Amino acid sequence: MKLRIGAILAAGLLGVAAQAAATTTVDVYKSPTCGCCAKWVDHMRDHGFTVKTHDVGNKEIRKKSGISESLGSCHTALINGYAIEGHVPAPDIIRMLKEKPKAIGLSVPDMPHGTPGMEGSGRVDPYNVLLIEERDQARKDTKIYHRYDPYAKKAVQEAEPADAEPEKSSSVMRLK
Repeated sequence: MKLRIGAILAAGLLGVAAQAAATTTVDVYKSPTCGCCAKWVDHMRDHGFTVKTHDVGNKEIRKKSGISESLGSCHTALINGYAIEGHVPAPDIIRMLKEKPKAIGLSVPDMPHGTPGMEGSGRVDPYNVLLIEERDQARKDTKIYHRYDPYAKKAVQEAEPADAEPEKSSSVMRLK
């Protein structure tokens, strides 16, 4: 019974999050020729966001938003008073909008392979989504909001085979 109630509550919360995304407009500042930025915009739309693109680059809006160069990437988005720098996954943005932390926003610095918009090469790099709490905060002073490490899951799966039976102890203590 508790499991069913939990499942119903979880489904309801997901519905609320999806509804919030659908009514939220994201302004994205990017280069008009950047393909990975366009793919990130598609990722956001696929998660229910309304997206307006501004093909003017992002250096000015990044600086105006209080995001330091050390946290920079190829595009900057503004959403509900927060700044989003780079290829931040939509579920992390939805979580932030729900939690409403006192922050400037989120960043995925640089352009890690495997992030939304940077898929396709077959390479997937571990990366962190960083919470920017203060204007012009350096990368080293941010907090990790979400860690993505595809190799950690693989290592756990390799260490624990799915069909392995628990080991039976065959040790016997012998006293002389």
